[in-house]
Amino acid sequence: MASGKLGAADLAVATDTLLFTAAASKVTTVNVRFANRNPTPVKVRVAIGVGGAPANMDYIDYDVSVIANGVLEDTGLVMTAGEKMWVRSDTANVSVRAHGMEN
Repeated sequence: MASGKLGAADLAVATDTLLFTAAASKVTTVNVRFANRNPTPVKVRVAIGVGGAPANMDYIDYDVSVIANGVLEDTGLVMTAGEKMWVRSDTANVSVRAHGMEN
């Protein structure tokens, strides 16, 4: 059973980034945390799905504002085998990390 860091990225502007794919035959509990390293607010997105890119129905956060030099964390997200997590920011200088446990 893997635990700890599942993925991390320094996000590019307005680009969907595949952060993590849940292992085959595993259920994964994930927390995802954004850190806005800017002196102004940014908007972030999180999608969980199985395709090659996020579909409209995959978004669990959509253009959620993260305050200047602030953080946003979603906790206890459950992903089934093979599901993918994509993240996105409308501005550079945003870090993101997925951490959790595969069961």
